[in-house]
Amino acid sequence: MPSAAVPVSASAAPVSASAAPTPPVASRLGNVASSPVREILALTARPEVISFAGGLPAPELFDIEGIKAAYEAVLTDNPRAALQYSTTEGDPALRRAVAARLDARGLPTDPDDLLVTTGSQQALTLLATALLEPGSVVLVEDPCYLAALQTFGFAGARVVPVPTDDDGIVPEALDEIAAREKPALLYIIPTFQNPTGRTLPAGRRAAVAEAAARHGFWIAEDDPYGELRFEGEPVPNLARHPAAADRTVLLGSFSKVMAPGLRLGYLRAPAALRRACVIAKQAADLHTSTVDQAAAARYLRDSDLDAHVAGMRAAYRARRDAMLGGLPAALPEGSRWNRPEGGMFVWATLPDGHDATALLATAIGHDVAYVPGAPFFSGTPDQASLRLSFTTHAPDEIAEGLRRLAKTFA
Repeated sequence: MPSAAVPVSASAAPVSASAAPTPPVASRLGNVASSPVREILALTARPEVISFAGGLPAPELFDIEGIKAAYEAVLTDNPRAALQYSTTEGDPALRRAVAARLDARGLPTDPDDLLVTTGSQQALTLLATALLEPGSVVLVEDPCYLAALQTFGFAGARVVPVPTDDDGIVPEALDEIAAREKPALLYIIPTFQNPTGRTLPAGRRAAVAEAAARHGFWIAEDDPYGELRFEGEPVPNLARHPAAADRTVLLGSFSKVMAPGLRLGYLRAPAALRRACVIAKQAADLHTSTVDQAAAARYLRDSDLDAHVAGMRAAYRARRDAMLGGLPAALPEGSRWNRPEGGMFVWATLPDGHDATALLATAIGHDVAYVPGAPFFSGTPDQASLRLSFTTHAPDEIAEGLRRLAKTFA
């Protein structure tokens, strides 16, 4: 009788001394750093830490019952469709609902103008795939959203920072740099920017749109925070400006107004570029989750998202005010900070001689955390800057966190 086969574990298999090494990871990874925000979140996972580091929506404000009801409805009414493959462009009902919301904000939109994405982060990745060659120039605000810098690094782009001031990107600097660098793309968060919380005024938006038309570059207008306005008048989207309407891509998200765990975003783009992004998405993931899209569409049909967002705005305004009220006692004399009219962040700058990165370990030792500002810069970093998020703690917790923060500078 033949003997029975004896399984051999992989660990027991002999390895030839002449075996070639495994291939290295792609060289483009060498230009992309890990997000320091994610690393800080890991360091501050202890429940006793009051963290102003993460740009997270407040979980206690999620409409859990409404979202649960939406999932139950789609899985009851048409479960086979909700669990099946779908079209790359996205659920038609969801695109109609998004188009209606953009219409209501003064940005006329047809459902076919939209591509549903797996979070707005994917929308940015698709844009980079569709628009950028290795070595392409991308202009960014300085400081800039960290994950955007990662995306452009993966694409092999050359990131060129554009100076900013308290009102955001400086148009004269943008015009001069665009003329010199011949960029393919400008990436910008004009409303309640991450990390600074700044909002670009209408006059500067017009100047940015005209610069794009004059120099021939695309604009990626990222707008995850626009609905979180607590005070002041809304400023029209860059995508509404006639000079840039044919070259502006609007990125939107449900992460900040519904729930980030849904991973639902969208892009609104001119037809030719949108088709290129559809092809890029087919290669990336075929389509965004069918059941999550269906549930979001059902939620938008059956629930009042505007009323829910109004409640979020009220809560966030109280939290912002608590932070602004406590900062004079928390930060050293001579510090500066802004007063955002919405969004999730306050941007602060310590007096000369203070290094926010070096001081972070001391702060964590006092069970409080923030994000140093330096990693957000693609140009010369401001070592004295820091980002403080006010959304994830109630006003009394914010006050206590700021009392702990003051010990860092004692």
